[in-house]
Amino acid sequence: MLAVFASAIDGDDPLSGLEIGQRPDPEARDGWTVVSVKAASLNHHDLWSLRGVGLAEDKLPMILGCDAAGVDADGNEVIVHAVISSPDWRADETLDPKRSLLSEGYQGAMAEKVAVPVRNVLPKPPELSLEEAACLPTAWLTAYRMLFTRGRVTPGSTVLIQGAGGGVATAATALACAAGARVWVTARSEEKRTQALSLGAAGAFEPKARLPERVDVVIETVGEATWGHSVRSLKPGGTLVVSGATTGANPPAELLRVFFQQLSVVGSTMGTRDELERLIRFCVEKGVRPLIDRTLPLAEAREGFDAMLNGSFVGKIVFTV
Repeated sequence: MLAVFASAIDGDDPLSGLEIGQRPDPEARDGWTVVSVKAASLNHHDLWSLRGVGLAEDKLPMILGCDAAGVDADGNEVIVHAVISSPDWRADETLDPKRSLLSEGYQGAMAEKVAVPVRNVLPKPPELSLEEAACLPTAWLTAYRMLFTRGRVTPGSTVLIQGAGGGVATAATALACAAGARVWVTARSEEKRTQALSLGAAGAFEPKARLPERVDVVIETVGEATWGHSVRSLKPGGTLVVSGATTGANPPAELLRVFFQQLSVVGSTMGTRDELERLIRFCVEKGVRPLIDRTLPLAEAREGFDAMLNGSFVGKIVFTV
């Protein structure tokens, strides 16, 4: 089958290990099923994998991709949940010490077929296209958990989202606005600030700009470049939710402000199957849809990886099979 996979790891030149070619079809073990993929979306996780973060060399070659929507063995349109927990784990999958993701411990979703546990397959509602559905399991689920499970955002809250334009930040903007929060964003480019406003943001600012007032919650995926601004932007008692560090993972501590202002710094990783189910229902009922920057055939996936590496995209990049 045709697949996009990592054949080598290079921290400085990640795309040097990217290949598009034939890989063996997956086989369903006990309790698993094979989904025929129709759409798969790209995440920063895929670039990190090519750099060797979360992907060991002894796992190569590894098919990339966490996100997929497709058709199951019975012809039903489905969405794949990418977090795979231990068979006997019954709690929050993201807390399972032995959990893994598609494209880490198991072959990923950027292929004509992907094998997953039966529990990881959810029905796709007819209101969502396959391309839209393929955007939900990683970036959108991460944003959903950051906002509502970890950040406890409520209608009327003021939320700052750093780095508008990326998949998680764009999802967080759309979801928070739909939930009745007042949303402010930062972004380096005028294009990305304008796009955030079109999604419903009440204000869009340059990075590190002084805000009109402090906020209740900050959604942080950028890391080192924005961390100090995130901490200083919070009201006393506010919450900073962090799920990534695309500009570096060694931010200034800002400890004095954290304890004097009684701030909460909360980590967040991916999301559970139940949260994905709620996210799907939220999108349908509120009419929220992922912003798709471009759709490419799987055979042309390198163009999408180039765009993500260079930051020349807004929203999600989707590959179709």
